[in-house]
Amino acid sequence: MGNKVGVANETGLAKFFGFAQSGTNLRREIMAGITTFLAMAYILVVNPIILSADGATGMDYGAVFTATAVAAIIGTLVMGLVANYPVALAPGMGLNAFFAYTVVLGMGLSWQQALAGVFVSGVLTLILALSGIREMVINAIPQGLKYAVSSGIGLFIAFIGLKESRIIVANDSTYVALGSFRDSGTLLALFGIVVTAILMTRKIHGAVFYGVVITAIVGMSFGIVPLPTQIVSAPPSLDGFGAFWGPLTDPDIMFSSSMLIVIFTFLFVDFFDTAGTLMGVANQAGMVKDGKLPRIGRALAADSSGTIVGAIVGTSSTTSYVESSAGVAAGGRTGLTAVVTAICFALALFFSPVLSVVTSDVTAAALVMVGVLMASNLRHIEWGDISEAAPAFITIIAMPLAYSISNGIALGFILYPLVKIFKGEAKNVHPIMYVLFVVFILYFAFLYE
Repeated sequence: MGNKVGVANETGLAKFFGFAQSGTNLRREIMAGITTFLAMAYILVVNPIILSADGATGMDYGAVFTATAVAAIIGTLVMGLVANYPVALAPGMGLNAFFAYTVVLGMGLSWQQALAGVFVSGVLTLILALSGIREMVINAIPQGLKYAVSSGIGLFIAFIGLKESRIIVANDSTYVALGSFRDSGTLLALFGIVVTAILMTRKIHGAVFYGVVITAIVGMSFGIVPLPTQIVSAPPSLDGFGAFWGPLTDPDIMFSSSMLIVIFTFLFVDFFDTAGTLMGVANQAGMVKDGKLPRIGRALAADSSGTIVGAIVGTSSTTSYVESSAGVAAGGRTGLTAVVTAICFALALFFSPVLSVVTSDVTAAALVMVGVLMASNLRHIEWGDISEAAPAFITIIAMPLAYSISNGIALGFILYPLVKIFKGEAKNVHPIMYVLFVVFILYFAFLYE
């Protein structure tokens, strides 16, 4: 009864985003949005570096910086306002490297042609989303594998935090090893993890956000994090705006075998990266009802729209960001979290020098502690049934080890139908899972390198 009264009394933002139904409030949503931005602000620097490849691709660093921010702003706003999900979007890591080093530098396509490939893949995924096919695929995935995807993303995002802060480093003999504790940045990251863990233990709302802020202040105080040299700067021009149009209107380019491979790869990776991220973040936020994600069609359409916008302004495929789970950990439950993140990206266009204080050492704690929260879904997996446990485990462990959400999903989803068939439960597997089995086999056989 009390909840119904609360819903009836909602006004303005609270009513539009449904604060009462989601158990949140304005302060939490704002803090969560800022936290999400801080966790993924690195993309504003990293994406231009990768796509420009020190000038080798022909793309301008400044133009890509602005395009990255614009794509994140538009995509995230659509996600928040239309789908009401606390999920932010930006050009995806991995897809940007594929764009620059495989498509442009490896296959010899121009960056304008690569953008045309991104645009077409975005249109195709949007059609799949609007037709309900993407939603049908996600709903066909067994609940155990959905929990595995969420848990695997938790390990993956924690590994990213540990790697970027050099707590975990590469090793020729053992592949990975513990980093040096004589590294001041590594010590700062460890300090952040301890502080954030203590704040979360004390059940302080916004603990992840406060952890990032405290770590940044301590880092600047000890000279580990550089102080910004200036506060405000004008954003670079969008030189890549509309550059995709020329190649898009040339049938000889668009229907070439190399372009068709590029389009399918962009579509395939983005499809399953997005599906995995949305499942993981929605599980963490407690949004999944009866094994299904509410408004998932709108969320998928928002993601596809972000890719289309990104191609138009001059950047690689835009996708839902797993770092959104940091905002969920800070209390974000509605689309207002995403709207706040979009506003932060808009401000970042003019306050980019300040972003220098949000280093990987500062954000490591947020990513590691979010991994802790997302790994809690491990308890829901039926570990006593090997036909459920084995595919789930492969999905989980492959994500950080293969450094790919989509590849982790692919390996687990290949194993699932196989073990069910030999257990005599072939009829219990949704037909779509058999389709995905074939698709993933073909992907590894002909496209994966």
